[in-house]
Amino acid sequence: MVTKPARPMGNCNMKYLIVGLGNIGEEYANTRHNIGFIIADAFVQNMKSTFSTGRLASVAKVAIKGRTFIVIKPSTFMNLSGKAILYWMNKEKILPENILIIADDLALPLGSLRLRKKGSDGGHNGLISVIESLGTAEFPRLRVGIGSEFPKGYQVDYVLSPWTKGEEKILTPRIELAVEIIKNIGLVGVDKTMNLFNNK
Repeated sequence: MVTKPARPMGNCNMKYLIVGLGNIGEEYANTRHNIGFIIADAFVQNMKSTFSTGRLASVAKVAIKGRTFIVIKPSTFMNLSGKAILYWMNKEKILPENILIIADDLALPLGSLRLRKKGSDGGHNGLISVIESLGTAEFPRLRVGIGSEFPKGYQVDYVLSPWTKGEEKILTPRIELAVEIIKNIGLVGVDKTMNLFNNK
């Protein structure tokens, strides 16, 4: 039986769950499908914090001006990401609207960043798992474009392949921008952050 998220009581608006989607293991470390992990790492490093091993995920805690950011990288593999997210959401008593899922997106050009308050799974296995586990698609997500320069039938190979040197050069400033997006979500909210960053 899947335990649906409980609706926490009291003021939960000062706590956020930041989730980078990806697959654990060295063979996946620098692949396109792991951009969520890469951005989560960059955010935690920028805030001079570190990850530790927790239940179903690597976990870090970051504080910014009275806001608490729980950052996780699920250790369940992509297709079961929702299991880890549901656990930490309930454990930390975080509302769905205070979750940010960071995921790769084949439909966006390389390096594009799109912040949305809700949306469909877009065929992304990680988002499919999150929506199924949480019982809702109404949670913010940061979609990161990885491009779609692959022959027909080679999508899996493409997303599980490492970045090229040229792609890394393009991505570096975009990862830095993604870190600023995460900070701003906690400081000014999703709506204002969307207005500030979605056209950059």
